[in-house]
Amino acid sequence: MKLDEQVITRAIIERFTEKWIDHLDVDVAIVGGGPSGLVAAYYLAKKAKKVALFERKLSIGGGMWGGGMMFNEIVVQDEGKKVLDELGISTHPFQTGYYTADAVEATTTLASRACQAGARVFNLMCVEDVIIRQTDGPESARVVGLVINWTAVETAHLHVDPLTVHARYIIDVTGHATELMHIIERKSGSRLLTKTGKVMGERSLWAEVAEHTTLENTREAFPGVYVAGMAANATFGSYRMGPIFGGMLLSGKKAAELIIQRLEDIKKSA
Repeated sequence: MKLDEQVITRAIIERFTEKWIDHLDVDVAIVGGGPSGLVAAYYLAKKAKKVALFERKLSIGGGMWGGGMMFNEIVVQDEGKKVLDELGISTHPFQTGYYTADAVEATTTLASRACQAGARVFNLMCVEDVIIRQTDGPESARVVGLVINWTAVETAHLHVDPLTVHARYIIDVTGHATELMHIIERKSGSRLLTKTGKVMGERSLWAEVAEHTTLENTREAFPGVYVAGMAANATFGSYRMGPIFGGMLLSGKKAAELIIQRLEDIKKSA
């Protein structure tokens, strides 16, 4: 078979364009391709929700690739192990209640399972703003979509207008930086659903507390927007946990379950 460069080029452009157009309006848009985002994408797509995940970098997986300080092993506890077991990721007992997993196997399997479930990943795209609509009054607002641009445009500081994606719900899983929540805080003119009405900030490392509060803080932080993973603790003012990933995995699952319930409730009331 003779290869034609024009056919190759057209195939890429046409197939990507089809995928992109099909995800301009989704059930859930996930901002960040780390472990929490990938787990959320998997569980949402598994329930037949249309999911688009946007990752700024070329690679997905966030900090999981590097394990702890570039030793590419991660640690999970009993509950976190259940998520890895379901996804077919090998774990190895270390001490009672502690398990290790190969960081590369964990990351690649999470990504593969999310994509195979039906989630669509758009890497090398950054979110520079949100779309807000007023709801019940001048002080009430809801996020209904994202403002998207190429990472290369952001990196080069080019003045190129973005495009938009509409979503019924959004998950901020941008990690320690909590990028989406900071944008909403700065530009919405409304209070976040935190004690201070603002992003409360991440505290220093305390694994024992952080593993629990990651789950507790996985919830709606602004109408239409949920936070998960480290973004949850940073938004609601709790600790970081270091290279133990059980809470991150469980947080992504919880965010998906909360949104699935909301979507099902809307469907029933329609």
